[in-house]
Amino acid sequence: MDDTVSHSSLESGSSAAADEFVLVNADPKLRIANNGNIDDLKDKITEVFLSDDNISEKTMSESNENIGGAEANEHVKVQDNAAGSSEPDRVIMALPLDETATNTSSEANRPRAVSVQPGPKSPGALDFGDPWRLRAASAPTTPELPEGQYIFFSNVTYLGSASINAPRSEAEINRNMAILNEHSQLTIPVTLAVPNKSEGLVRLLEPTTNTEIASYKIHRILFCARGTTDSNERNCFAFTCSHGDNTENVVFQCHVFRCEILDAVGRILYSFASAFRKIPRQTSLGSLAGILEDTPFCFDTTLEIKEEDGKGNFTTCPRDKAAFKLRSRLEKKIIVTITQTLNKELKIERCFGMLVCPGRNVKHSDMHLIEMVSMGGSDGKTYTIVGQWDPNDPNFNVLNSETPKDSRVFMTVAIDLVMVGIQVPVRFQIETKAKIFPQNERFWYFSKKPHHEQFYLKLKEAELKGSTSTELSYEVISLESQTERDRRKSSMKLNLSPTMAIPENIQTPQEEEESDSDEPLMSGTGTVSKEITDEEIIQRWDETLKKWHQNLGQRPKQVHQLARKGVPEALRGEVWQLLAGCQDSKEISEAYRVLIMKDTPCEQGILRDINRTFPAHDYFKETGGLGQDSLYKISKAYSVYDEEVGYCQGLSFLAAALLLHMPEEQAFGVLVKIMFDYNLRDIFKHGFEELQLKFYQLERLMQDNILDLYEHFMELNLEAHMYASQWFLTLFTAKFPLFMVFNIMDIFLSEGMGTIFSVALSLLKDNRKELLALDFEGILKYFRIHLPKKYRSEDAANELLRMAVGTKISSKKLKKYEKEYFAVKEAQMQQEDPVERFERENKRLLEANMRLETENDDLAHELVMSKITLRTDLDAAEDKVEILTKELLQATGVLTEMKEEKNRLDTESFQLKEMCRRELEKAEQEASRNNAIIAEYKMICTQLSERLDKQTMAAKEEVVLIKAQVKGCARCSALLSTDGQISAGDATTSQTESEPQLLEARKQVRELELELAQTKLALVESECKTQDLTHQLNGALNEIQSSKNTWFQKTFNSLKEATAAKKPEKE
Repeated sequence: MDDTVSHSSLESGSSAAADEFVLVNADPKLRIANNGNIDDLKDKITEVFLSDDNISEKTMSESNENIGGAEANEHVKVQDNAAGSSEPDRVIMALPLDETATNTSSEANRPRAVSVQPGPKSPGALDFGDPWRLRAASAPTTPELPEGQYIFFSNVTYLGSASINAPRSEAEINRNMAILNEHSQLTIPVTLAVPNKSEGLVRLLEPTTNTEIASYKIHRILFCARGTTDSNERNCFAFTCSHGDNTENVVFQCHVFRCEILDAVGRILYSFASAFRKIPRQTSLGSLAGILEDTPFCFDTTLEIKEEDGKGNFTTCPRDKAAFKLRSRLEKKIIVTITQTLNKELKIERCFGMLVCPGRNVKHSDMHLIEMVSMGGSDGKTYTIVGQWDPNDPNFNVLNSETPKDSRVFMTVAIDLVMVGIQVPVRFQIETKAKIFPQNERFWYFSKKPHHEQFYLKLKEAELKGSTSTELSYEVISLESQTERDRRKSSMKLNLSPTMAIPENIQTPQEEEESDSDEPLMSGTGTVSKEITDEEIIQRWDETLKKWHQNLGQRPKQVHQLARKGVPEALRGEVWQLLAGCQDSKEISEAYRVLIMKDTPCEQGILRDINRTFPAHDYFKETGGLGQDSLYKISKAYSVYDEEVGYCQGLSFLAAALLLHMPEEQAFGVLVKIMFDYNLRDIFKHGFEELQLKFYQLERLMQDNILDLYEHFMELNLEAHMYASQWFLTLFTAKFPLFMVFNIMDIFLSEGMGTIFSVALSLLKDNRKELLALDFEGILKYFRIHLPKKYRSEDAANELLRMAVGTKISSKKLKKYEKEYFAVKEAQMQQEDPVERFERENKRLLEANMRLETENDDLAHELVMSKITLRTDLDAAEDKVEILTKELLQATGVLTEMKEEKNRLDTESFQLKEMCRRELEKAEQEASRNNAIIAEYKMICTQLSERLDKQTMAAKEEVVLIKAQVKGCARCSALLSTDGQISAGDATTSQTESEPQLLEARKQVRELELELAQTKLALVESECKTQDLTHQLNGALNEIQSSKNTWFQKTFNSLKEATAAKKPEKE
């Protein structure tokens, strides 16, 4: 969380102050959040601090019955003591609530042991081995505080402390305040002593004996806030304090307190504000020499680059995604502005030089000096250096060459400043990114904001040999940028407590850096090809799978060797299911469909980890996409399926690797098998006790196989949990490239848990030389960043796996180490204070009891709800039975009516059949008669046709005879033509008159033809009538079949009734 969170929250219109406590000119100042205007608060409690010059020493810590009008003074007292002890404070890195504890030279006066066990730690809390225990000496010590220099507040309860990344963030302080106020089970009543000047200590005293429990230097307190008035934390307050000797081990902690009376919170915070305002007037740099090592000098720097625009001017280079956009082969100016923002002002005399170099993490000797144009400051606090960059310099060829698409180059700009009091120049080195474009490139949409970087300079007082000057001289201890701090803090170990929120230790950067980047390799990196070049491997796997499918209960012998060489990507989904033994697990698949519909208490943890799982893979990259949805459902289903384990960080990576090879149901089945059959779930149970055993076994394997590396780790106090947690919890899936992850999964599913030890030991052996050359921080950085990147090539990964396969780790040796671990653990328990052991055991039993009581309450609630549901269902069933009984009676009556109606319809149907039979007989008779008539007609037509033919033939013969006679007559032959036709109209008339018989014959022929046509027409009409009768017969038969219809019955009955009614009228 960034410190800007505090500023944004305070500027939103709340009553909180917008400034945090900083050291300006060595004067500590503080604004108190959520406490209103400081002047208004001062006016309200003037009667408390100014009404009496001698405030009573008596502490008003009686019961709350006496609050009333004396409430204004109840928690305030001033104690007049003799001069305090001048003995130095010593730092105790044990309990997070403690920074220092007083220490005297006498053994008898040393503080007695105080054992504190607050409630569950907040996310991100530090773990110092046994983190919630303060150990000091054996006898109480009552501090003697200077007269009138402290204000005491009693009835204050210390709730605990938590590590915090943004010590000036009010939002993060309020979050820790809420967590500790709600979950802290064992609190400490204390008396809070606040000094009235900035050079004192805030002390926590034991109420009855005034024994000092802890103390904090005022100048180390960075921010102070109280709980919001509308929350449960309204009577709580907290302050953040820095712990550590230098920037390498500095830790920021948030200390939380609760007051029994609400008004006391405001008065305590007012006392803090008063302490920070009351600064001794005579304060010089020499008076701060003792705290220079604790409080660094803070410098805010900006970097701006300008390019020549071709018109003799320089324009600002734009920035996009934290990278400068530069054009090649153009003259440039670099402008660096440095402003001191914290601690006593250090005067800058001049700039010794400005240097530029391509790349990052460069050596001082690799930097190249450029020409300085100007230097100087305007207001005494800000110093500006301008340098000119010659593009023709061959040293800058990298920064003048166009960068490929989607890539960047790193560049480093350094300035050497000469400061008053520091003998050697101080080099501020700024690292940034750049993209190089062609010389004529045009930029349309961009930001011209400069690059910002913050530096922290730590000094210590130094003596000048042979110098008689009274001025102090200082040496540089360290100079660190904010970027380096963030990188160091990003390496955090896993929180192994299953009951607490999971810290964000698995980093998933949003974009992959170059090969020389210090950013971790994103999970899900690397492509795995499904192409197979070795046909022999495919053939062997094909034969093996055919044999395996014939007998699923027995694994073929050659599977072991084939899995070590790697399963082909196209076959991994099938082979993994066979290796896990869940190829036909229909029960798990059906259970999965039910489990995804249930609610889980791990919802928030799952949603938080979804976006951080394989962010480099396209399938899981899109927020809310198909991949993230499937991953969410599998994680949720398993948390419901395995209630003892629930969901722990690391399961999502394993589930994601399975989802890339099989559907959701099958991936869930394999995940269940891995957790239960391969005993991976044991690592997540009982406070990760099994995981601690695995760490011990790994360290013993290192001692037996890599002794020099083991001794190096022991010298640095580097324990296995600091680098191997993810290896065991995620099966190497969180950081390494996918092709390496999948090959490890092949071997793990084939050989079991021993694979993790083999791969881990091989990783340590393969990187032994690099690790031996690094210190504590370097080793952690190497494990987090450089180790995964080393195996981005498949050749390196395959070589590592061959080494792992060749590493033999026997189960007997692991069993031996297991016995040793439990023996050591038992010996530690025996040496431990019985009271502490019983307290811890009692705490564990109380937690178990609370868990069982919660489960019992849940079961009781579920039982009551089940009874209520059953009673409701029973009442509903009884009502339904009653309704169905009524419906049954109604249905019985309807059935009786239907039977009667059926009988009536049967009778009517019989009558209709009889009527239709009679009508059918009539129709058949009519058809027979018509057929007889038709036959007679046909016979007559035949006779007439024959008669007509005969007459036609006779007429033709007669015509031939007549023509022959006419030709024989000399007078009449002229009337005939050569072809036998009559040639004249008169001839026609005479012929007609002379041949009356022919005309009569023709007339008869026409009559016969007309009679024949009429007969044929009558025949066709008879056939049509016959066809209609046939259709009517079929229709009658169909009506007989459908005679049971109600409407027909009613119609028929109405006809019968009408007929029956007419008969009496006729009679």
